[in-house]
Amino acid sequence: MTTNRAAVCLFCGSSPGTLADTIEGVRAFAAALAGHGIALVYGGGNTGLMGAAADAALAAGGSVIGVIPEHLVARERAHQGLDELLVVGSMHERKALMAQRSHAFVAAPGGIGTLEELFEVLTWQYLDLHAKPVALLNLDGFYDPMLDFLRNCVERGFLAAATLARLVVHTEPQALADWLAAELADAPPATQSTDLL
Repeated sequence: MTTNRAAVCLFCGSSPGTLADTIEGVRAFAAALAGHGIALVYGGGNTGLMGAAADAALAAGGSVIGVIPEHLVARERAHQGLDELLVVGSMHERKALMAQRSHAFVAAPGGIGTLEELFEVLTWQYLDLHAKPVALLNLDGFYDPMLDFLRNCVERGFLAAATLARLVVHTEPQALADWLAAELADAPPATQSTDLL
């Protein structure tokens, strides 16, 4: 089974963060995706940046697909207003299904869960398990320290410069959404099987 709509997987915090500009930036990005007819795939919660992104995409007429493990339904308060809410058995299934339903990945500000999701899809890209774009929505310089760390990894010989260069970085929500729309203009349908990618 397939879906013809291009879809972007958004990793971001289940908390709102401390800066109002961050949550507004995530809302603007989600709305911009909807404006391009790009579906949002995300972690399925209605709290923090995750909930703000889903609400903004829905308000802009977009399609939103949430994927949440059963044990987090209460903790992250599963969003009940989505086009699809998929409840899975584990975190591993969640990440695999989010990846499989998406054509690209974006990490907005978040904590250790967001970082873990980001680095997993970067690793999959490095290992040629997928060729999907991976991008940062670097709001308010949130990811600047991490990018410095990754450049240090390159300098120390633990990361190839070409691998780091594949990570796309944008600071403006609309610019990132526009770039993704251009990149995904000819994207093949996303599959809805249970395969990893």
